[in-house]
Amino acid sequence: MGARARRSHPPGVRAAAGSALVRFGRSAAGRARRSAGFTLVELIMVIVIVGALAVFAMPRLMDQTSWRLQAFGDELRAQSMAMQRLALVQRRPVVATVTPNGVDFAYQGGSTIVSLPCPASASPCIAEAGSRSVTFNAANSGATATSTGAALPVTVSAAGTSTAWLYEAETGLFRTVP
Repeated sequence: MGARARRSHPPGVRAAAGSALVRFGRSAAGRARRSAGFTLVELIMVIVIVGALAVFAMPRLMDQTSWRLQAFGDELRAQSMAMQRLALVQRRPVVATVTPNGVDFAYQGGSTIVSLPCPASASPCIAEAGSRSVTFNAANSGATATSTGAALPVTVSAAGTSTAWLYEAETGLFRTVP
């Protein structure tokens, strides 16, 4: 072809008249490598150190008693509902014995089904003194009877944290008290 072949030049370089190449853009000081950020290795090391602190140091710095008591209350509620269903399905009374150190569920006059102790860091965790009981499916009637004959309060508390629960007589509903 009659046209002259076009040359490709590296970026930042252009051809001047007379085929001399002239560099444009940054000055020599601007072309020097500047450390304007962190390297990937530095970022990964920081993430590893923060992760290690979160796993090992933070639980010791934070008081987890309130979380453990909330978990105990939630587990007590779940176990109470499960034991009530078990008593109705098996047509056999199940007794929940509430003590300051936890709650035991057993067949009436029989073996223990499950024991729910207070968290080790917050024992005793039930504020009411003495042993009290709740019988699910009392006398195979489907009703729930309490040792007090009325609604039975259960206050889960330790270290300044407290949540009040209530076993309702007749229905066996275990709920938080507002």
